[in-house]
Amino acid sequence: MSSRGILIVTKFGYRRGGAEAVAIDLARLLHSHGWRTAIFAMDFPANAPASPDIPLFTAPEVSIDGSAADKARAARRILGGAGVGAAFRRALREFSPDIVHFHNIHSYLSPEVVRIAAMSGVPTVWTLHDYKLICPAYTFLRAGKVCEECLNDPWAVVRHRCMKRSLAASLLARAETARWSAKKLQRWTDAFICPSRFMATQMEHGGYNPDRIHTLCNFTTSGISYEKRPRWPYFCYAGRLSPEKGIDTLLHTVAEAPLHGLTLKVAGDGPMARQLHERYGRCEAIEFLGRLDVAGINTLLSEASFSVVPSEWYENNPLSVIESLSAGTPVAGAAIGGIPELIGDGDGILFEPGDAESLRRAITTAAETVWDHDAIAARAAEAFSPDRHYRRLTEIYRSVMH
Repeated sequence: MSSRGILIVTKFGYRRGGAEAVAIDLARLLHSHGWRTAIFAMDFPANAPASPDIPLFTAPEVSIDGSAADKARAARRILGGAGVGAAFRRALREFSPDIVHFHNIHSYLSPEVVRIAAMSGVPTVWTLHDYKLICPAYTFLRAGKVCEECLNDPWAVVRHRCMKRSLAASLLARAETARWSAKKLQRWTDAFICPSRFMATQMEHGGYNPDRIHTLCNFTTSGISYEKRPRWPYFCYAGRLSPEKGIDTLLHTVAEAPLHGLTLKVAGDGPMARQLHERYGRCEAIEFLGRLDVAGINTLLSEASFSVVPSEWYENNPLSVIESLSAGTPVAGAAIGGIPELIGDGDGILFEPGDAESLRRAITTAAETVWDHDAIAARAAEAFSPDRHYRRLTEIYRSVMH
């Protein structure tokens, strides 16, 4: 299969978040194994080539936060319009893939691209990074708490105004669900890949056929590797600064009772960045680093005593855990979603999500534990090996080839 062509489809053509990082690294992995590889994403100023040999095809840019005209165009995109179909057909004609592998595509692209690929006779594989196919609000969260009503009631998103607390946005999300129903998506998608067993179970609860669902953990991202370095008296958070990530709970817990001699370093950006800086910027036990590149993340993790992943939503298969363990750094992780599947004995500690006291105990225990960093890194190298991922993925590809 090494001469086959694969088109990777993702919202953005740069490492905007975990989903984009996985898609870009997958393109590079497949290319390294001899695949003809290309990426299709929305046109965006920050896009960058994954490699000089991996072409980037784009759909016209839309903005969900601009003028009324911009928002109307974005709404058309959500339902499959605003030029995405023509751009994707052009990519199919020019690149002629043997398989199209989708990642996050809602809002900025839309499932219209899945329909077009299927109608064109190209096998389709879809890796799921969130719960959009079974929760219109993506996260199974309502007012900061876990909610699963949409599994049985498609109008719950409207009744509770789950999208931005807006009736209009929630009605659009309901229309999107009706437009791209589970029945249609299963007809157009040959295989769904869930990076965690937890997500696979949720998809089955949402009415998806288990025969089309495959579980395949993400692999180590490029640039994150184990290096024997001195461990300094700090622990770290590396991820998006947004409510569902539990970052406010973490910062509040540290600010209320800092561990003597141990600093929390926070790397990342997001919608809560300004608010968190204003609230905790003067706390001596907390240091904000902003958004770091891959090399910066690698250094941060490799020299940390441990990392914290305090998510308060059904986290799927977070790269923050995988990258930390790959750097030989233990993780204090919330026991929610797919996180417990990643943290084995000797790799870290679990705590109750959203529970400040449980989090505080986990941080204290992690700080007092003598960790075997070599063993953590060795286990991660096996569990999250790119080659292991490639072998399993190509088995899935073979299963869908017509």
